[in-house]
Amino acid sequence: MTQPGMEFQLIFGLALAIFILIFLVVKTKVHAVVALVIAASIAGLIGGMLPGDVIASITKGFGATLSTIGLVIGFGVMMGRILEVSGAAERMAYTLIRWLGEKREDWALVVTGYVVSIPIFCDSAFVILSPLVKALARTTGKSVLTLGICLAGGLMLTHHAVPPTPGPLGVAGIYNVDVGLMILWGVILTVPGMFVIVAYARRMGPKIEGMIRTDTGEDLSAAYREFKDAAAKREADLPPLGISVAPIVVPILLILLNTVSAFVVKASGDAALAKSLGVQIASFVGNPVIAVAIGVLLAVYTLVPRKPRDEVIADLEKGVESAGIILLVTGAGGALGAVLRDSGAGTVIGNSVASLPMPAILIPFVIATLVRLIQGSGTVAMITGASISAPILAAIPGVDMVFAAQAAAIGSMCCGYFNDSYFWVINRILGVKTAKHQMLVWSVPTTLGWATSLVALLVANAIFG
Repeated sequence: MTQPGMEFQLIFGLALAIFILIFLVVKTKVHAVVALVIAASIAGLIGGMLPGDVIASITKGFGATLSTIGLVIGFGVMMGRILEVSGAAERMAYTLIRWLGEKREDWALVVTGYVVSIPIFCDSAFVILSPLVKALARTTGKSVLTLGICLAGGLMLTHHAVPPTPGPLGVAGIYNVDVGLMILWGVILTVPGMFVIVAYARRMGPKIEGMIRTDTGEDLSAAYREFKDAAAKREADLPPLGISVAPIVVPILLILLNTVSAFVVKASGDAALAKSLGVQIASFVGNPVIAVAIGVLLAVYTLVPRKPRDEVIADLEKGVESAGIILLVTGAGGALGAVLRDSGAGTVIGNSVASLPMPAILIPFVIATLVRLIQGSGTVAMITGASISAPILAAIPGVDMVFAAQAAAIGSMCCGYFNDSYFWVINRILGVKTAKHQMLVWSVPTTLGWATSLVALLVANAIFG
């Protein structure tokens, strides 16, 4: 058991690290990558970790984060570059607008994200789908931030609350609740969040772009607006819709195949089934790294089949150039999260909250919220909140465990910021570079989705719990 003095030391180290991180990013010329590593070092050393253990934790967290998302980001930006230069993204944009009608592009993206993130991680999905944001900004003249926030928000909501996404699925297992009910309530409780996020994106997207123009002189949407008329004139020359969407749809379907296959194997309890040829093939081609690599190959050989080899390689390398800083910052965010987990700060604060007098349904919510703020990972936050609170709630009569599971999942949505890899993926892909603007683009919408889903949870628990 952690001693009281050690608990204070952990909490103080965490608070100081977060303060210094925010100060360095907002007020100094220190790059976010360096600031994240400095904050991780301070939290670990003051929290009682040995210097060697701090370094090991930083490198482990950096490597572990990039091992799951690094290649996907690299391949994704390659594919996105081909989708852009070939006109495939524009073809999808025109079709989406034609199907839904003018002035509904934001809803098209939030719904797309909401559905796509059920089977795959939101980081990977945003990388795959981000060309749609840029193409729609180009063809409609809408704020690229309005569209980007809508896509990212739709992806975030189901990523945190709806199985078979791994986090909510794990929470359902910890609470031993029916996965079907977890899916049903996850959808019901997060749908209101879509309305709030779209409303915020519509109002604040153009305002944030205006702030960026005032503060930095940069116009994020100008490049897309300049090509609006030219793009419309060459619509007839764009590739067919089927070929245009294949590099995006095929990886998503492969990843979904792997998700369904793993779910069937787990549900059957048959160890032999997991080793069968079909399951192994689905596991391989459905891994996000392999699936997105297949998407890159499809993009190269179907969208630009007659383009000279040197030009295609130059386009792919141009995409990779934009991925470098995303990879560094994403990995550094993972390093900070690893140090905070290894130092024990998450466990100390979680146990403290569990002992506070509050409505039972809020125990997993508050623990998951605090752990999310501490170390950035939504999946880790909801699993931690569920793990700490499940034994407590099991001893309290009248608690609906499905709503308790959703409380842990919803709590993990709160305020994505500097230690959240998704925060950096979104802002870097959208071209937002200043901390204040980055928090308006992502920290505020995640908090709105978190608060809206909490209200829906409390109402549902009062009626059905």
